[in-house]
Amino acid sequence: MGSDAWAQNRTVSGRVVGPDGGDLPGVSVVLKSTQRGTTTDASGRFSIPNLPNDAVLTFSYIGYVSQDVTVGNRSTLDVTLQSDDRSLNEVVVVGYGTQRKVETTGSIASVKSSELIQTPVSNVAQGLQARVSGVQVNQNTGAPGGNISVRIRGTNSINGNSEPLYVVDGIQISNSGGINDVSPLSSINPNDIESVEILKDASASAIYGSRAANGVVLITTKRGKTGATRVTLDSYYGVQNAARKLDLLNAAEFAQLENETFKNNFYTDPKSLGEGTDWQSFIFRQAPIQSHQLSINGGSEKTQLSLSANYFDQDGIIINSNFKRYSLRLNLDHRISDRFKVGTSILGSRSTNSGVTTGSTTIGDGGAVVGTIMGSAIGAPPLLKPYREDGTIWPFGEQADGRYRENANPLNYLAILNQLVIQRTLANVYADVTLMKGLTYRASFNLDMDNRIRDTYSPRSIVSLTDLNDNSGSGSKTNSNNLTLLHESILTYGTTFAKVHSFKATAVFATQTGQSNSNSISATGFPNDATQNEALQLALNRTVSSARSTQRLDSYMGRINYGFKDRYFLDLTARIDGSSRFGANNKYGLFPAISAGWRIIEEPFAKSLSWLSDLKLRASYGITGNAAGIDPYQSLATVSASGSDYNINHAYVTGINPSGIANPDLRWERSAQTDVGLDIGLLNNRISFIVDVYQKKTDDLLYVKALPLSSGYSTITGNFAALENKGLELAANARILDGPLKWSVSANATFNRNKVLSLDGGTTQERFVTTYTVLKVGSPLGLFKTYVFDGINQTGESITPGYDGRLGGHKVKDVNGDGTITAADQVITGDPNPKFIYGFSTNLSFKNFDFSGFLSGTQGNDIYNASRLSFEVPLGGRNLFKGVVNRWTPTNPSNQYVSPAQGSRLPVTNYVVEDGSYLRCRNVTLGYTLPRIKGTQNLRVYVSANNLFTITKYSGFDTEVNTYAGSNTQIGIDNLVYPQAKSFLGGLQITL
Repeated sequence: MGSDAWAQNRTVSGRVVGPDGGDLPGVSVVLKSTQRGTTTDASGRFSIPNLPNDAVLTFSYIGYVSQDVTVGNRSTLDVTLQSDDRSLNEVVVVGYGTQRKVETTGSIASVKSSELIQTPVSNVAQGLQARVSGVQVNQNTGAPGGNISVRIRGTNSINGNSEPLYVVDGIQISNSGGINDVSPLSSINPNDIESVEILKDASASAIYGSRAANGVVLITTKRGKTGATRVTLDSYYGVQNAARKLDLLNAAEFAQLENETFKNNFYTDPKSLGEGTDWQSFIFRQAPIQSHQLSINGGSEKTQLSLSANYFDQDGIIINSNFKRYSLRLNLDHRISDRFKVGTSILGSRSTNSGVTTGSTTIGDGGAVVGTIMGSAIGAPPLLKPYREDGTIWPFGEQADGRYRENANPLNYLAILNQLVIQRTLANVYADVTLMKGLTYRASFNLDMDNRIRDTYSPRSIVSLTDLNDNSGSGSKTNSNNLTLLHESILTYGTTFAKVHSFKATAVFATQTGQSNSNSISATGFPNDATQNEALQLALNRTVSSARSTQRLDSYMGRINYGFKDRYFLDLTARIDGSSRFGANNKYGLFPAISAGWRIIEEPFAKSLSWLSDLKLRASYGITGNAAGIDPYQSLATVSASGSDYNINHAYVTGINPSGIANPDLRWERSAQTDVGLDIGLLNNRISFIVDVYQKKTDDLLYVKALPLSSGYSTITGNFAALENKGLELAANARILDGPLKWSVSANATFNRNKVLSLDGGTTQERFVTTYTVLKVGSPLGLFKTYVFDGINQTGESITPGYDGRLGGHKVKDVNGDGTITAADQVITGDPNPKFIYGFSTNLSFKNFDFSGFLSGTQGNDIYNASRLSFEVPLGGRNLFKGVVNRWTPTNPSNQYVSPAQGSRLPVTNYVVEDGSYLRCRNVTLGYTLPRIKGTQNLRVYVSANNLFTITKYSGFDTEVNTYAGSNTQIGIDNLVYPQAKSFLGGLQITL
């Protein structure tokens, strides 16, 4: 009995060292199967009291293999931990294969599945935002399923596409589209993704040749694993709210302004009208969001299966907007024999998007702005009513004697049908055969099938009775089908010789065909709204159109990877692409790349530095192409029937006329990129840094060049322009605590500088893209060039000639001092390109609790807040922003808000250019894993807040959005785009 008591109160102490005998501070020492433990001190020593004879201590430390030690009768333990080399053998996905992370010589960044879905996203690109240095993700619109733009190391084109290539389990897809379009990436369920690798430099991406100039995003979905079958349920439900509403004039203030503007006593007692109708409250709502996924994963030594089904449903914070997706995924791998293996990946989805029109691209014209739901909610007079007494929508033309008929009741847009149904299938079938030791062949067959139906209908019921005519009621139905087939034959040989040399060669032949067709019918003049657009033949006026195109791409690729002693690495890549899109004289293009790596840590002089655990220097150079900006048949002479109606013998006849001039020299845009990178690991990789410096010059940019009228054509598209991007990328990760309390942080920042080198071969040095944005040689893309706002013309001041100035109106600065306002007084007044972008995340866990937080932001970018041109000018008939209460009058000499004047407009100045810098709390999550319940492997519950707060000086709804979506030249423009929502949700994760 005395012996047992002694054993239970025995203290065990000792020392923990590394393989070289050096002390290891901070090692976790825990009594196995309990939470009781300690950590070693600065000398690697520890002490734990009250241990039984059968105690087992677990020693763990980052960068070392964990070790269990049975105490027995000992009271002193000396433990040696061995280095864990698994980090050296960690595998990352590269083009057409995998590679040990230690061998990579290009700039490749990885995002884990847990990070990707940390926030509730419908689109994989959303999950990448601020996670990786060098990658800028712009949420162009907050609409469910809305369009997103991704820029890897800057914008690389002017008229072409600057979106990266996405490769999902070998299937290549692209993203593009306008502000009101649905992103094609929204058809892919982010919960099905295992990992995402971003190929940033040319050496990593050149293997995709003419489609790789904008970078490549490799998406790998979850595959089955050998072992017991596991069933996982992942479910969450939440609510979303508008992050803010804009302050507007109330009914009393609006009525007073109307009286002043029209110099008429329309409203005898404005103050008695009070607040009036808050139109924003009629379009915004608290909107639910939910996702439910059931997954099955498991397999034997021969067959592995991963199967999942998902339902995602997101209502938008604007009524009548919704995105709903059903998806099914099957990944199956089967080994027939030691030499043969087959498998398949199938991703099928059906999504339905109900959208509302936001973000007018007609800038400065209030009449166009109120033609969108958000513009109409801002401009709708607060004196008017939303509904008739019978509950139907009350058109403005029937209220206030029709005075405000030029405005639309915002509820009109909620009654309009705008629905897109997408059925998409991504499928891959492969067969692997081992031809001899080290030599394998893979035949891969890929399919991307995309079928879409868009339905629109604008009902007669939202038109005022006095405005009804033979064109009232309009609808359309459009069917489009896209099919892409890709075959790849991949031959890979790998070997190691003399124990120090590693060699791997990859050869690929690929052929890809794409077919697309569409047909559409649109109609106006319906007798009633009973059938909406399901009986277009009932309409008085109908228009039919159809289109079809095909294209083909053949490719030949080779890559060699060589390594010596895991210390020196050399990679050589070359790809030849031949495309039907290219001109007759440039059907094929060569895209070579070379990169090298030096693991300095393997040198004898570096191994003696105990605090340094990894040090690798990388360098690369390569050429990639961008063929995405060339549409099929663009290199050929084309004809068109559009706008070619002729009156022959008093009858209209449709003719065909030349529409495009042939350009047999048309070719891909070409980017040459140099990259130098440094990977640093400290304290057994407890702290790591990645630094990359790059320069990318893009030549042969597609540009529309003006032609003399004598040619018979106004323009020609050719390879005339050039751009440059250069920058610095920084990324850091740290595991601060690794005991019972675990704490890790990561951060990244990107500094990119963009510059136009040439526009049309040197003839043009500057060209206006819009009335306020320019392309200028030697400057970044998308600069704002305007007149300079100089206050308001006050009583007694002289008005500078040259523009439509008036007393109480905006004053324009005479920049060159010549006494008149001319185009020479327009100067660069803003830059929408941020000086840098950044992201920060942290993860903590203690016992069964876990916490994570994620912040992101931009610094130094400007936004052209175009809505202020429409809603800060008192021209009558339209509501305005609240600040106009302080408008100029002879007794209130405001120096910002102009005086009322019918039909007036604001000059295009930097008055509406605002600082768009922001810091946004993307996500905060708190989770708890319940103690193990019989029949379950894991059960976790969590709560999450998304877009919790934003710190910014910007006065608009959302600092991230862009009216022109993925445009390369019209950047940072906000004309009342659908804003992002703030959301709160709760989730449940169960593994059986």
